[in-house]
Amino acid sequence: MRTSNLQAERPARPQNKCYPAGGTIKSDAENKLEPCQRGVIVAPPSGNTSDPDEPMVLHKGFDTLALAVKAKIPSELFDCLEAERHVAENERRDVLVTYNGIKLLLSPYGGNGYKFIANGGPDGATWFFKKPNAKDPWGIRLSFGSFFMANHGIGAAKAHVDHVLGRLGVRFGPDDISISRVDFCVDVLVPSFSLDPDRFVMHSAARRRDHFTSDDMAVSGKSGRVTSVTIGGTRNRQVIVYDKRAEVITHRKSYWWDIWNHTLRTEEEATIPYIGVHRELLSPDPDKAEENRVWRVEFRAGKNLLKDRWGIRTWAQLFDRFGDLCREAGEVVRYADPVASDPNRSRWPNHMLWEIVCAEMNDDLTEMRSSADPKPMKEVHREEHIRLIYKNLLGSSITLAALRDQEHDGLAKVFETISGDMIADVISNPVRSAKQLQDAKDRYVFIRRPDNATDRK
Repeated sequence: MRTSNLQAERPARPQNKCYPAGGTIKSDAENKLEPCQRGVIVAPPSGNTSDPDEPMVLHKGFDTLALAVKAKIPSELFDCLEAERHVAENERRDVLVTYNGIKLLLSPYGGNGYKFIANGGPDGATWFFKKPNAKDPWGIRLSFGSFFMANHGIGAAKAHVDHVLGRLGVRFGPDDISISRVDFCVDVLVPSFSLDPDRFVMHSAARRRDHFTSDDMAVSGKSGRVTSVTIGGTRNRQVIVYDKRAEVITHRKSYWWDIWNHTLRTEEEATIPYIGVHRELLSPDPDKAEENRVWRVEFRAGKNLLKDRWGIRTWAQLFDRFGDLCREAGEVVRYADPVASDPNRSRWPNHMLWEIVCAEMNDDLTEMRSSADPKPMKEVHREEHIRLIYKNLLGSSITLAALRDQEHDGLAKVFETISGDMIADVISNPVRSAKQLQDAKDRYVFIRRPDNATDRK
């Protein structure tokens, strides 16, 4: 049975009783967290069905997190980054920097007022550091991407910030954090769903910048099929519904197959009596595009909405209020089932997809993350890089054969010649090839298998 999210007054949403949300990067068992009080579920969990065509939630959690820190990097760290930045500029590549146990890939350029940009890999954050300036106390900005947030959650994000800044020698307090963007998403396997922009109901309000009209909607799609609808802007409230499967394939975010399929395996192994339904694992196979269609509903909260509307700036405020922000977002914008006899769109009931999404957001948001093991995902990511490099290598070798006027039956001989030339070049230029090898190891430090080589300081 479905119930509308526009019902009369509901009890207040229980808020994150397990704050600070796993504030450590250890396991839950090690943290010994108290059980969290859960929110009110307004629709049945989508996976609890005997019908494989029914929607099923594959993932829910935070997707992007950005914040600023009211602090300056110490002079020792600045000098280190400055020296390595010169190397990066001269060699036109990212440089691996190790500082007090923290590994960062330093870019050869800055941007947006920040002198240094450094990447901590998929299990870290992207960091932006300013040159220390007494007139500008907000000297640090950082952001977490989808891989980290999906696999570790927002509690681990907070712990990571504390850990890294502590190792870098940065001093700051709990009120020196300013959260500027938070994205929350729900991924639903719903093969039969077709996105229709005309079904969105947006509740406008006078003198309210965080409410919408039809002019705030952007629609994308090809061949007559709508693949995404975006409502609102990034600095305020933004609601997006899009074909996540297609986006994963286009941008080669292969880890999402592991996350989604982990959920399918977990449901398949569940002991709940009314599960008992077999679902095939998802894949990028184009022949299974329709039956493997995953739609994402994403609520994005920008700086203006967080601070002006909800008074969210610090970690504590985020943990306390973000659940209510999401619930309101699901009411300000709705995806509805049209009623032919009722021209008043505001009275249309929620579509089943919207009911499911809003129900999932009524849980304790702070501990939401995938329980899939991230290590195999990194291995898949590494293998993808290997396949891509091999493909480029093969293509370049065939191009060389063409330039040497070789026929197809002479390719093997050309490859032997290229291999011999490469070996000879390595032997004749050992210093250069050794440096190239180390540079490549540094560049892929976060996805390659570890070795016994000493990291360059």
